[in-house]
Amino acid sequence: MRLRLSVLLLTTLLVAACQPQIIYVVFSPTPSPEVTEAVSLSTETPAAATAEVTPEVTAVVQAATNAPPTPLEVTIDAQVPPTETPAPETPSATPEPTNYPTPVFQEILVAEQLFEHGRMFWLQPIGQIWVLVVTSEGRGTWTVYDDTYTEADPDNDPSIVAPEGLLQPERGFGKLWREVQQVRDELGWAVTPEFGYVSRYEFHAGGTVNNQGVFTQIPGTGYHVLFSLYGEQFRFNEADSTWQLGI
Repeated sequence: MRLRLSVLLLTTLLVAACQPQIIYVVFSPTPSPEVTEAVSLSTETPAAATAEVTPEVTAVVQAATNAPPTPLEVTIDAQVPPTETPAPETPSATPEPTNYPTPVFQEILVAEQLFEHGRMFWLQPIGQIWVLVVTSEGRGTWTVYDDTYTEADPDNDPSIVAPEGLLQPERGFGKLWREVQQVRDELGWAVTPEFGYVSRYEFHAGGTVNNQGVFTQIPGTGYHVLFSLYGEQFRFNEADSTWQLGI
């Protein structure tokens, strides 16, 4: 009886030993040192089990390990040559309206004198004195007076004594300053002597243009341009009797 049981037990063990074993091989990204240590401790394979790995499984593992990496698809944009920008066209002059008057450009003799609150210009060709009163930075009012001074008139009034460092204007400027109280009040005393020089003068007419492109001049809407002794450009606007520095 014991012999039969021993034979039966031996037969069972031989059958179990001959059954095929399935080993699953899983590939994953390289784990961190901590994970590697944990896996090593938990998956340590006994020497007996390692000896039973079949050659077919070993070949599969080697094939998977030696397989070349899957190439990455990289798209490179084609180099597109820059588009050439054409040179800008030369601007053409805007045609002037019909009957548009030609601006006046001239060199004229002028005299100039600076005051506490403005200045005076004398324009020799037209015999006028232009009074400029400063009301804000680079701007002010503009008033035109005829020059009535003659050589028979006195150059100044000895009874009028200017404060120290200031001057009483003389000749044509002085006569206007003494006779017109508003001019005297607005300008104050002169701060420089009167001096004469040649200045460039311009006149630009004002007006309107109708639907047919015809210009109609309107008196009193143009502007004048005059330069000071030191090259400052003054614009005189007829429409509102003002002056301003620059155009």
